[in-house]
Amino acid sequence: MIKALSLEYYKIRRKRVGGMLTLFLAAEMIWASLSISISISRSADNAAWEALIFSLSSMNCLFLPIISAIVVSRICDMEHKGNTWKMLMTTHLGLKHVYAAKYVCANSLILYGIIAQALFITGFGLYKSIPGPLPLPLLLHYIAGTLLTTLIITALQQWLSLTVKNQAFALCLGMLGGFIGTAASLFPAGIRHLLVWSYYMDLGPITYIYEASSGSYVQQPLSSGQWIAALCLIAICYLAGNAHVSRQEI
Repeated sequence: MIKALSLEYYKIRRKRVGGMLTLFLAAEMIWASLSISISISRSADNAAWEALIFSLSSMNCLFLPIISAIVVSRICDMEHKGNTWKMLMTTHLGLKHVYAAKYVCANSLILYGIIAQALFITGFGLYKSIPGPLPLPLLLHYIAGTLLTTLIITALQQWLSLTVKNQAFALCLGMLGGFIGTAASLFPAGIRHLLVWSYYMDLGPITYIYEASSGSYVQQPLSSGQWIAALCLIAICYLAGNAHVSRQEI
C-alpha cells in the first residue's frame, strides 16, 4: 500500500495538482475575506468567530465539490490517457490497492486545503481583532466536518472518474454538486440530508438561524446520527466504487 501511494505521488509530481488546488483555495479565501470585511463594515456585530467559520462553511458548499472533482479527475485520468491499467496489473499491485492509493492521495491533498482554511480563519480573525479567544474546539469541529463531507464526495468522484473515461462527466458532477450544495439551504432538512454536497453546512459547527427581521449565528452541537450516517456513506461509496472498478474488464 505504501508503495502504491508513493507511486501516485510520483505520477502527479508534474501535473501541478497542488498548484491548481492552491489557486482555487486562494480564490475562495479572497472572496471570503472581501465578503466578511464588507459584512463587518456594515455591522460590528458581524465581527465574530462564528460568522467567520460559517462563511467558509457556506463557501465550501460551492468550491470544494468542484475542487474535489478536479483533483480526483487529474489523478484518475492519467490511467485512462496512458492506458496504464494493464501495466499496473503486471506488477504486484492489485487494482484494489491502486484504488485505495488514489483515494488517499486525493484526500491528502484536499486535507492540506482544509488545514489552510483553518489557518486562514485564525489569521484573518486575529488581523481583524475579532473579540474573544480563538475557538479551538470550533475549528477542530470545522476541520472534521469538512473532511468527512469531502471523503464522501471524493469517493463518488473517484468511482465516476475511473468508470467513465471522459472526465467531462466527472467535472459536470462536481459543478452540479457545487450548485446543489449552494442551493441546499433552501430545502427542508429532510431533503437536504439526502444531498451529500450540503453536508459542509450540516456537519459544520455553526448554523444561521433566521428570525423575524434578522438572524443570528448559533453553534450547532455534534449530531451523532448525522456523523454516523456520513461515515456509512463513505464506506458505501468507497466499497461500491472499489468493487465495481475492480470487476471491470481491462
